[in-house]
Amino acid sequence: MSRIILVRHGHVDWLAPERFRGRAELPLSSLGRRQAQAVAGYIAGSWKPEAVYTSLLGRCRETGAAIAAHLRLEPQPIEGLADIDYGEWQGLTRHQAKERWPDETELWFRAPHFAVIPGGETLAAVLSRATEALWDIMRHHLDGTVVLVGHDSINRVLLLVALELPLSRYWHLRQDPCGINELLYDNCSFMICSINQTQHLAGL
Repeated sequence: MSRIILVRHGHVDWLAPERFRGRAELPLSSLGRRQAQAVAGYIAGSWKPEAVYTSLLGRCRETGAAIAAHLRLEPQPIEGLADIDYGEWQGLTRHQAKERWPDETELWFRAPHFAVIPGGETLAAVLSRATEALWDIMRHHLDGTVVLVGHDSINRVLLLVALELPLSRYWHLRQDPCGINELLYDNCSFMICSINQTQHLAGL
């Protein structure tokens, strides 16, 4: 049985007001660094992970480094866990994108599984590379616990896979900064232990 502790990175400045972050390199804010330390302490006190994997992007690597330090591990960046490529929307607010691409933006928020982001990725492409990364990680940890530090886009599609739900339900799952999801994988199926735990962030 494999246990996957799926974590979103800590707070970054483009979360409020919200912008399409994608592949932009955004450091953790001061709040994000406190969140990373809080989630690191909680994970170290709750499980015994044998590896920490992160997206290549700095906000996930910084969060993953805090978690790995508490566990005396070295975080391992994985390309397949990178955030969705927002193409020409990257760095824009929702309003700015809607002004230039009204139909495409409406479709993204109404039916994201059908949306084609100008110059970017589809959700199906994100699903393909994220699940490939997950299976590759799990092949190396058939009976262990691992931490994956990803983005809201990555975490949502992986949770949809675990829940056996379609990509059309993408917006039905909330992923807060440094929220924790716990999944078990055994006998070719997932068991969901928790989604978006945030009690370790109280008071930050």
